[in-house]
Amino acid sequence: SGQPQYDMATPIQGEVLETIDTETYTYLRLKTANGEVWAATMKMKIPKGTQLVIHDAMLMTDFYSKGLQRKFERIYFGSAVDAAASPAAAHMAAHAQTVQSQDVPVGRIAKATGADARTVGEVYAQRAQLKGKNVVVRAKVVKTAEGIMDRNWVHVRDGSGAVKDATNDLLVTTKQTVKVGDVLLVRGVVRTNVDYGSGYAYPVVIEGARLD
Repeated sequence: SGQPQYDMATPIQGEVLETIDTETYTYLRLKTANGEVWAATMKMKIPKGTQLVIHDAMLMTDFYSKGLQRKFERIYFGSAVDAAASPAAAHMAAHAQTVQSQDVPVGRIAKATGADARTVGEVYAQRAQLKGKNVVVRAKVVKTAEGIMDRNWVHVRDGSGAVKDATNDLLVTTKQTVKVGDVLLVRGVVRTNVDYGSGYAYPVVIEGARLD
């Protein structure tokens, strides 16, 4: 479609042309070096003309906002920081909105019990055999993103797996709301090679999980 492409690793920087608030989010039309993009962040006061940086931008295609009753062909959800803020202040502001996984100490969390019990590392290592099967993982919530595509996205870790290939971090989708730092039993069905579109493909996801 000729529109600029961003990903989680590339912050979006631009000038705020328009803002629309809903109960939860502030929607932003941004003028970037590569053209106009829509972004959404947790509700905040942002004057027009502000130079903003959107971190951890997650692209949603054909996203329908119930609050606005309109569809966005492409919109990025992320945490917004004033570009004029000092790097330290910007860093703190980004933290207030999305807790970055690596800052949550995890340690070694005892594995769940029972035949379906797996560690995060085992879910990755055994994903071919586990596809379509139920698992139980005891792990700590390190990051959440709520209300995107009618579900909550939760990243959990238990100290297993490897940082270098990201097999230490498991994505779970759920209808439940949980807090960063919670240690929970995650029960759900393993899905492999899940592609949500727009470059968001995951080797393994536990979908529709129950978190206790």
